[in-house]
Amino acid sequence: MHFLVVEDEVKLADLIVRYLRESDHTAESRHDGPGGLDAARDPRVDAVVLDVMLPGMDGVEVCRTLRREGNDVPIVLLTARGAISERVAGLDAGADDYLVKPFAMEELHARVRTISRRRPALTGRLEVGDLVLDPEQRRAWRAGAELDLSRREFAVLEVLMDNAGRVVSRARLLDEVWDGEVDPRSNAIDVHISKLRAKIDKAFGRSSITTLRGTGYRLENRQ
Repeated sequence: MHFLVVEDEVKLADLIVRYLRESDHTAESRHDGPGGLDAARDPRVDAVVLDVMLPGMDGVEVCRTLRREGNDVPIVLLTARGAISERVAGLDAGADDYLVKPFAMEELHARVRTISRRRPALTGRLEVGDLVLDPEQRRAWRAGAELDLSRREFAVLEVLMDNAGRVVSRARLLDEVWDGEVDPRSNAIDVHISKLRAKIDKAFGRSSITTLRGTGYRLENRQ
């Protein structure tokens, strides 16, 4: 699982991140509300540990904004001891659970695992490194940034991601993306591959799509 920890107490945030990493997860941290909100929008985030008291935007408002945007990422709020109003406001805003400071790391881990199991599975979503594609929603992201892809570009990327690390022949792309309606001698594939490279590679300083002359294309299966 990949965790996002939003906590303005840097030492505590670092402690939580270190514990999660030692528990065989990946984790990152942010230390203010706006930064946490932006990071939580990344589709790779599986769960958020969110402090209520944050600079710039409090945790309750971060939670409320995510839910208003349709983001159902599991959220555990960290609240001050005795601050019942904070807990009520957080749960009303859409948080899944809360934990009162100070707390044991083992309990935090257990709470997050529990609420993550309640989240509906994201069936059909493809992930290759920092590339994420959701066929159902027809949306794709790289490093958390949404990609503006045409219908054909999306279809080409979906085939490549579904076969990451393997060569996809030009004939297969013509068959699956263009339904065989394009002359095999056409440069339609080359044009769309070039546009994809500009949007998912050059724009992010990456090199993901490899051309194998006379054979086809391969999306490199690497982080």
